[in-house]
Amino acid sequence: MLLKPSMIALSPAQSAHALRHALADQGITSDIHVGYGLALVSVWVSLVVWCDGNWFWWRVGWNDQRKRVLYARHPADEPVRAGRRVAFRYEEVCRHHPHSELIVDVVSST
Repeated sequence: MLLKPSMIALSPAQSAHALRHALADQGITSDIHVGYGLALVSVWVSLVVWCDGNWFWWRVGWNDQRKRVLYARHPADEPVRAGRRVAFRYEEVCRHHPHSELIVDVVSST
């Protein structure tokens, strides 16, 4: 089944900011980078969400048989639902990539 994005598209930056707010509501900090018609929401090591204003998409794995990256995607006009899905992935990647000792020391000393 082919998914169709909403007819009302926000700019990539607007969509990224909406996702960032949805993640912040769940206690997840992120950073936004905008350019070349896309916005990136950097969430964690190996978790970056791309946005073109219509869709959010992020890497979820690797297909070893096809030697290709696997992506999840979600319509950009649903940032809260997309944020919940990204939060599930965030929990998974945090288990595999915890903070380094240096970062833990810096964060705990502030």
